[in-house]
Amino acid sequence: MANWFMKTIYSVILAINSILYPASVFSTDTEYGIGIGIADITGPAAEVNMMGYAMPEQKSSGIHLRQFSRAFIIEDKNSSNRTVFVSIDACMGAQSVTLEVVKKLNVKFGNLYTEQNLVISGIHTHSAPAGFLQFVLFQVTSLGFVNQTYTALVDGIVESITRAHENIVDGNIYMNSGELLESNINRSPSAYENNPAKEQAKYKYNVDKTMVVLKLVDADGTDIGMINWFAVHCTSMNNTNGLISGDNKGYASFLAEQHFNKGVAPGKGKFVAAFAQSNLGDVSPNTDGAKCIDTGKPCERNSSTCDGKVEKCIASGSGVDMFDSTKIIGTSQYKKAMELYTSATIKLSGPVQFIHQFLDMTNMTVKYNDTYKGKTCKPAMGFSFAAGTTDGPGAFDFTQGDTEGNAFWNAIRDLIKEPSDELVECHKPKPILLPTGEIDFPYAWQPTIVDTQLTRLGQLFIIAVPGEFTTMCGRRLRDNVLQVLVANGLKADSTKVLIAGLSNTYSDYITTLEEYQVQRYEGASTIFGPHTCQAYINQFKALAEAMIKNTKLPAGPKPKLLLDDQLSFVTPVIYDGKPIGKEFGDVLTDVVADYKRNTTVSATFQAGNPRNNLKTGATFLSVDYQDNSGKWIPRYTDADWSTKFIWKRTSTILGQSEVTIEWTIPSDAPIGTYRLKYYGDHKQAVTETVHSFEGVSSSFKVH
Repeated sequence: MANWFMKTIYSVILAINSILYPASVFSTDTEYGIGIGIADITGPAAEVNMMGYAMPEQKSSGIHLRQFSRAFIIEDKNSSNRTVFVSIDACMGAQSVTLEVVKKLNVKFGNLYTEQNLVISGIHTHSAPAGFLQFVLFQVTSLGFVNQTYTALVDGIVESITRAHENIVDGNIYMNSGELLESNINRSPSAYENNPAKEQAKYKYNVDKTMVVLKLVDADGTDIGMINWFAVHCTSMNNTNGLISGDNKGYASFLAEQHFNKGVAPGKGKFVAAFAQSNLGDVSPNTDGAKCIDTGKPCERNSSTCDGKVEKCIASGSGVDMFDSTKIIGTSQYKKAMELYTSATIKLSGPVQFIHQFLDMTNMTVKYNDTYKGKTCKPAMGFSFAAGTTDGPGAFDFTQGDTEGNAFWNAIRDLIKEPSDELVECHKPKPILLPTGEIDFPYAWQPTIVDTQLTRLGQLFIIAVPGEFTTMCGRRLRDNVLQVLVANGLKADSTKVLIAGLSNTYSDYITTLEEYQVQRYEGASTIFGPHTCQAYINQFKALAEAMIKNTKLPAGPKPKLLLDDQLSFVTPVIYDGKPIGKEFGDVLTDVVADYKRNTTVSATFQAGNPRNNLKTGATFLSVDYQDNSGKWIPRYTDADWSTKFIWKRTSTILGQSEVTIEWTIPSDAPIGTYRLKYYGDHKQAVTETVHSFEGVSSSFKVH
């Protein structure tokens, strides 16, 4: 009787509890093992060319946001299959980086993590150091290979994966998707509109507006991570910027991680949020569009010129400056991701699978249907490549939409290498400016072998593509892969296919056949010729078919790691000097006594070159708060949005430089006493030894 009574009371308590506290979407049953890790990959913050805009004068000169590698390991609890997705705050994934990361992982973990199950995807920031790709074309403006950039990337990626490996817990993954507006536009609409009208009519917009979010939780339903994909270039920061930054996606990650890791410095928290890249090829964040900077009128639509010059046609964001525009687009991605994250209820379940194949893209027969086929080509860049884009225009007399070329630049080109008749014919209607696939001095100019990879997490399929697919090419790819999956028994309404852009190998752009005919920047940069998009569609359809049928495919021709061939012409740090009567770390311009919130504090110090020590996992600055006991507590670092670490060379011959630390006081910063602190390193001339030093401003009040 007593037992019956207790059971009745317990049932009543459970019923009341279920009314007061409704059950969450989480179950005590878990589908996957989940490991999450983050590590610093920030490159040299001084005198190194930035990757993306190909502007020789755009060199690093400080830090606004640090670069991070965010790693996510997902394990199938039934088969023990594991896959690793890594999103890096860099311009792109790179073959040289992927190959070296796999080598280092093999030493640590054997064959647990290989090129088969590892995806390294770049967010495509144009405000991070260059010199990490192993091909000549990508090294022209960086003056060759930059080992500091490369090593920071490789070591940081390996560290983030190691941390994820060491933190695997049982958990669940929930998926959601939704429309994000006013955050991206098509920067090559004239090319997009050359696609079949019937195909365009299937879509409401000329860019993808859908964001896909994964919510990762542990067995208790505790938030541990987020991955989302949204197609937009990280070019809110323009080609005049010298501060290292993750651009709009880096800022979105910063906001999300600060939300979940309250009171913890950026890059140090348990919750990790990756704002990953997708089919962004023709997609710009500069939503105000391209205008002539001298008149304010729209540019000529197809050539993107003003009075015949591309330099005057520039797209901008809706902010008052590039920092504000970055904040606007980053915030919009963050807010939509959080909305989707908190409402995510579609639980991923089913196998973890992966399939990978190296592919020689230079001479493939490309079948469209039973009556039409084409072939791919050795790499080549077209004339419109040199025109740049409206996000970052080129120079000279190059324009977008050029299908003719001109005799002068042909003559200049021929001094380097005249393209073969076969290459010219293969790439038509692209006029070839650089026959990169036919040049091998001093080593290869562009890749010929690429990674192709498909990852499955239950009902989600992630296509890892080795470049920048345009909107329509990406749509065709997703649709074709989905058709294969459905034809092999999967449900169309519950199966999701997405694209992870700039993954593992970078092979420039991929347009549709129709877009290629227009020869905008993206078409001119489609290096394997007009049939590249369809070649990839056929390949990923084959991968999908093989995955579903558990068919083993040959590995394909593995590319070479060319580290031993690399050349570098970046001047190293010879020594650091200081004016007579000054010491390293001395305050040259001090703070004032009082500041209000939302104003900017600034101090300048006698500096050493930041390349002497990258401060990996650390910081070049801190904003310290004085507590009631008089102790100084670091509250902000160089990874915070509110700070800027600005380095300036004042004398090349004497090796002298200065650092300015800026802190724009957040509206929620506690009132009280603060100071700015600089952590530097200087190199001695004769011994070449590096010594650390510190500089401290006067204290100041925040009211």
